[in-house]
Amino acid sequence: MEAAEQGSDGDERKGWADLLAEGRAPRFALICVGVWLNAADALVTATIMPNVGADLGGYAYFSWATAGFLVGAILAGASSGRVSEVVGLRWATALAGLIMAAGCVMSALAPDVGVFLAGRLVQGLGSGWISGFSMVAIALLFPPRHLARVFAAVTFIWGIATVLGPLFGGLVVEAGGWRDVFWLFALQALAFSIAAPFLLGGASKGEGGPGIPWSQLLVLGIGVGAIATADLVRPAAFSVAMVVTGLVVLALVMRFDGRAKVRLLPHRASDLTTVCGAGYFAMFALTAASMGFFVYGPAILQELRGFSPLAAGYTVGAESLAWTAAAMSVAGATGAWDRRWIRIGALCLVVSLVVLALTMADGHIVFVLLGGGLMGAAFGFSWAFMSRRVLAALSDDDKAIGSSAIMAVRQTGAAAGAAISGVAANLVGFSAGLTPENARAASVSIFVAVIPLAVAGAWAAFRLTGSAIGAGPAPSEGGSA
Repeated sequence: MEAAEQGSDGDERKGWADLLAEGRAPRFALICVGVWLNAADALVTATIMPNVGADLGGYAYFSWATAGFLVGAILAGASSGRVSEVVGLRWATALAGLIMAAGCVMSALAPDVGVFLAGRLVQGLGSGWISGFSMVAIALLFPPRHLARVFAAVTFIWGIATVLGPLFGGLVVEAGGWRDVFWLFALQALAFSIAAPFLLGGASKGEGGPGIPWSQLLVLGIGVGAIATADLVRPAAFSVAMVVTGLVVLALVMRFDGRAKVRLLPHRASDLTTVCGAGYFAMFALTAASMGFFVYGPAILQELRGFSPLAAGYTVGAESLAWTAAAMSVAGATGAWDRRWIRIGALCLVVSLVVLALTMADGHIVFVLLGGGLMGAAFGFSWAFMSRRVLAALSDDDKAIGSSAIMAVRQTGAAAGAAISGVAANLVGFSAGLTPENARAASVSIFVAVIPLAVAGAWAAFRLTGSAIGAGPAPSEGGSA
């Protein structure tokens, strides 16, 4: 449909010029800034946590700097579709920026690790709403012919942000102190909040929608919280049980939501035979499988290889550089390559985990960079195409909640992955403090523990692109990505 529409409109309706025309440029710019804030702040702790741990203590809480952020982001992101209907996109987005700024100030002023983690939770709430409202803006404020390019741009910004986030943290730590990182993010979030009402001036308040699904959000919070606290529980059997319990609760939320009067997710989102069901599960599982590299990679590199925070940030940044390069290289893919790149990306992730498990501790640094690069390429090749397929399958009634759910599902996967990696690391002694012995053991366990998730995500990605998938229109095979 998209290809036909572009052809009938002529050359003047094609390209980036059309995307930025008719007042869409300010909205597009705000979406890009929102993606930057969400991605960069989510991962900035990767390179500063060794310094935070040395200053405030709490090595056992390494994964919580990310997982706690993501707990807030998930609850906010999951509700953002409904909140935007009730409050209105303009003012909801502005409020989200203020909440994120407040969380950054809390972490910057934190006297102990408890206040620091509370600040991360508040940052997650603000960031989750920012990212969710950005997805709602894409779905509601851009014509279908622009979705491919908007998602390519979002993928590009996400890749750049995940490169610059850890590197930014490393640079600031080497130049001053880790607290300065959060002061700088607070200023950015405040500027975003001030700009939102003006740049989203064309987005009026809706009719209010059916309300906010509080019961599903409560149970979702319990499930994510169970997963996130698993790495703090002893003995090991209890940690594993907490992860399994949390995943079961998440599955129950999806089943219950399908029969609820006020839904959190689109129709049949838990059905893996549908585009939405297979797409959401693939996004969840593949994201979860990638988180160990971000959360523990910098600390392992600093301990075992003597890297500085900046050098460790550059090494982990190979993943994001590869993500961006891969996304740009396939942005013009047409026809059957839409399907093929999703599958190639899923397989790249599985291979990357094997490479990293074998080489993170003792292998040549080239192989660590290769593993990180394959991990980034996995998402660069597949993410825009998966998002596009899910959006194309949404009914008009599900546009707001379904589009915001893309980021909520991703963040849920990230929280689950960070916690699972945390359990795997702490089971080999990481929580007792960073030593060469437990860093070496964790360099294997954090990757091996999530290989089953990566395989499950690859299976869902293949199912998403299979001919038997049902429910909802598929994107035009002739359109560009």
